[in-house]
Amino acid sequence: MKEEMLARLVAQAQGRPMEMVMVRALIEEASDLGAERALERLGLADRGAEGDVRELRELLSAWRDAKKAARGAVIGWAVRIGMALLLLGVAVKVGLLGLVRA
Repeated sequence: MKEEMLARLVAQAQGRPMEMVMVRALIEEASDLGAERALERLGLADRGAEGDVRELRELLSAWRDAKKAARGAVIGWAVRIGMALLLLGVAVKVGLLGLVRA
């Protein structure tokens, strides 16, 4: 197990000057152990976690695309309504609708 390997490396390193190889081995084992613990705490240590994360990323991407499309549709409709109101205003001002009697 990773904990046993780390314990052996620490035991070997005690009481003597550490070589760079030993320091790197300790760092690598400690970081691997820490990463495994973090994944376990997040519930991502099982075999299906990779697929779950991939699926969540796809869902997040789809959500972002949907938001972008909805925002574009709302802006498009707002521009259309604004242009229609402007055209109606011009028509009323010119007297094309017969609403204004001089």
